Amino acid sequence: MATEKFVSRHIGPRNGDIKTMLETVGASSLDALIEETIPSDIRLTKALDLPEALTENEYLAKIKGIAAKNKLFRTFIGQGYYDTITPPVILRNVLENPGWYTPYTPYQAEVSQGRLEALLNFQTVVLDLTKMDLANSSLLDEATAVGETMYMMHSLRSRAKKKANANILFVDENIFAQTLDVLVTRSKPLGIELVVGDYKTFEFTDTVFGSIIQYPAANGSVEDYTEFVEKAHGTDALVAVAADLMSLALLTAPGEWGADIVVGSSQRFGVPMGYGGPHAAFMACREAYKRTIPGRIIGVTKDAQGNPALRLALQTREQHIKREKATSNICTAQALLATMAGFYATYHGQKGIKRIATHIHSAAGFLSEGLKALGYTQNIENYFDTLEIVLPAGVSMEAIRAAALEKEMNFRYINDTTVGISTDEKISDLELNTILNIFAKAANKAEVAETAMEDKLYFDEKLARTSEYLILDVFNRYHSETAMMRYIKNLEKKDIGLNTSMISLGSCTMKLNAAAEMLPLSWPEFGGLHPFIPINQAEGYTQIITELEKWLSVITGFSGCTLQPNSGAAGEYTGLLVIREYHISRGEGHRNVVLIPASAHGTNPATVTMAGMKVVVVKCDEKGNVDFEDLKAKAEKHKDNLCAYMITYPSTHGVFETGIKEMMNLIHENGGQVYMDGANMNAQVGLTNPGAIGADVCHLNLHKTFAIPHGGGGPGVGPIGVAEHLVQFLPSHKVIETGGKNAITAVAAAPFGSASVLPITYGYIAMLGTSGLEEVTKMAILNANYLASSFEKLGFKILYKGDKGRVGHEMIFDCREFNKTVGITDGDIAKRLMDYGFHAPTLSFPVHGTLMVEPTESEPLEELDRFVEALARINGEMKEIEDGIADAQDNVLKHAPHTHMVLTADEWNHSYSRKKAAYPLKWVADNKFWPSVSRVDDAHGDRNLMCSCAPLENYIDEHVEVE
Repeated sequence: MATEKFVSRHIGPRNGDIKTMLETVGASSLDALIEETIPSDIRLTKALDLPEALTENEYLAKIKGIAAKNKLFRTFIGQGYYDTITPPVILRNVLENPGWYTPYTPYQAEVSQGRLEALLNFQTVVLDLTKMDLANSSLLDEATAVGETMYMMHSLRSRAKKKANANILFVDENIFAQTLDVLVTRSKPLGIELVVGDYKTFEFTDTVFGSIIQYPAANGSVEDYTEFVEKAHGTDALVAVAADLMSLALLTAPGEWGADIVVGSSQRFGVPMGYGGPHAAFMACREAYKRTIPGRIIGVTKDAQGNPALRLALQTREQHIKREKATSNICTAQALLATMAGFYATYHGQKGIKRIATHIHSAAGFLSEGLKALGYTQNIENYFDTLEIVLPAGVSMEAIRAAALEKEMNFRYINDTTVGISTDEKISDLELNTILNIFAKAANKAEVAETAMEDKLYFDEKLARTSEYLILDVFNRYHSETAMMRYIKNLEKKDIGLNTSMISLGSCTMKLNAAAEMLPLSWPEFGGLHPFIPINQAEGYTQIITELEKWLSVITGFSGCTLQPNSGAAGEYTGLLVIREYHISRGEGHRNVVLIPASAHGTNPATVTMAGMKVVVVKCDEKGNVDFEDLKAKAEKHKDNLCAYMITYPSTHGVFETGIKEMMNLIHENGGQVYMDGANMNAQVGLTNPGAIGADVCHLNLHKTFAIPHGGGGPGVGPIGVAEHLVQFLPSHKVIETGGKNAITAVAAAPFGSASVLPITYGYIAMLGTSGLEEVTKMAILNANYLASSFEKLGFKILYKGDKGRVGHEMIFDCREFNKTVGITDGDIAKRLMDYGFHAPTLSFPVHGTLMVEPTESEPLEELDRFVEALARINGEMKEIEDGIADAQDNVLKHAPHTHMVLTADEWNHSYSRKKAAYPLKWVADNKFWPSVSRVDDAHGDRNLMCSCAPLENYIDEHVEVE
């Protein structure tokens, strides 16, 4: 293994380890193991056609050259994207810190308290600025968040509205173009009628269930919507507001003039534009909608000792529980970006946020006055940051554009006579005077004398905010860099990330996020680009996007790819819409039945519901495989209406099913298309692929298979690859040209989704190359089978295996017998693993009472052996209960995890020793991770929902009772 090759850095086991591991597995060679794991009829017959692998040094030189092709002009286009300043203390200690970008979604609260607190801060910022009752901990982007409000309002219809078959959603015409585009996409499959018009003249009827308005409006106007809201509520219709979060530091909050739901983007809070994302959207609503709001909610509860603790609240709302009854398929949030935005507000505090908002607004006012003095007309009377400039007679738009480009500036060119300008946090007196002189030059006016702007309000005082915000202690303590750095570090220490130990989550592929892949994210050449700039200013991004789409098409065996979907679940949705459009193009739009195995991830049936289709569940046999006879019966029964078959491969049970090609043929024979869920693609790359297997569409989780970090629950990227007959339907975008010739409308706010994280996957593929990608897949399968064999030697039962006794890249081991014999559950084992320094495997999914383990190829043999040794000792601890040596209730498993506060308390009332609790193995003591809270009380948290970071005493009489 040549150490200068990236593959040797990415893969955990060393050459000498592989022989040892194969002996444990009982395979003569790595290739022999693969032959026993992947059916021969789907194996690729030739290597992937990809470029030769680059070393880390070669790649960094290449990506630096690509970045240089992006032109870093100052852009004042606005429309939901604005340049901002990321405080270096946040850039360095969060975005560039694996302690923050490598952890998993905080489902295991005891080892996630730091991220939970950071996200609770984010929720509090949103609640304070919007003046709503309840907020979630982020959504994907503003446009899709607005789409979620449409579903939400539709599901919240009153009985009277349902009886009247209220199916109309009013959308004010002054909304961002990309948001309307996504609303069109999402409304069509559900038969929701969009009525776009002027909110001032729109008349509500009984058939209108909701409305959406932009605040400030897309043209920049700050409107008084009070009367509109009263009219809507008078007819029992709801009002959703897409708001600029920064503007709410100066403008009256939507919650104060009657909004029911408020959504938007937090990008202005210190997160780079990144050519479109990722950015954390937000959603806030009335308390009455707590069971309907999509996404994750961070709540306050207590642990086993009664200490305050944080957790993900109300999880029974999520799609993996509700499945086909779900009103959303959201699985990924934007936790890392929400964390940054929350820290931005924490660092600046109320005074700082108000100062920044005032600077943005004052700059717009300065420009407005200056441009009017030059003879231009400014259309917007009340504005926050956006102006609409009408050119006088004799001034051409081309003269403006040419003068602007000469000064390396971009404006929004609305039509032949109108220019839009949006100011931002970065704008300076020098830039303001430059802009004025661009317009002076175009009008053949003398150069404007340089003057400085003054901080003042230019909108009507009745629109100004009078209520307080960000008054809690957390927003008033950390305004020096020293204090902020220590606060971030204090939270980081409470969490397990990949920089701590292995995160062995099945189905989530928590692999190495290599430093060489991550470095470009901090570069302004990638972060500083607006998604709607002229395409010739983004040649570096264009190269990455073009090559990455080609590489992913090769890897999947398909003809085309889109990078627009910004999560795996969004990729599923996009794939089904493409299939739907294909059927419509053939005059078969009635096809609406989707077959899904009972073992499928919860997003699958939820996505089908969102796409306006019907779920038909296919049984699994006792071995966990799809029951082919049941599939055949249902495919034939529904052949006239069969739209698609959704299959995860290898299966969610971690097995390469041998009858997969027969399934593909069966579906095609009955008129359907095959959608492959790419959650388990890490077991396919270079060895087989969806195209070779016979699928028509496959989404990829770039945050799983292709090294983009999980970031504590997001960002994610979920591109889809499609067969040749579906390429023409790949999604378009309203602002930037992309997609197929018969494209569906947009599925995300930005044309290329979360573009700024694409260099990670680009680097991963470029540095691995054809042979490296294949080697990665083989090692993922070896690591999984090594653990499976080791578990079996301990007496653990591996629930499902392939025909030749092998697992894929993950496995499920059964804990149900332990509950019967000694009263120990899978949850007890998961919590006890935290005492050993490990994050719990996937708990009770897809089979209740089990643990699902996926080690990934990145974990070295030493770490695998530590994990096995930990489970061996836990097995011994269960044996002690069985033999009567340990008490059935007062034992280390039932009370795990053990915090340092519990172990150092004056009183110790357990029948086992402190040492046994804290240091069950010698190596645990060498590098002890301390859970910061004991086992959390989930039921208490759901009964008493608290979702802001106010001091706990504030909740004593004010908690929200949840039935």
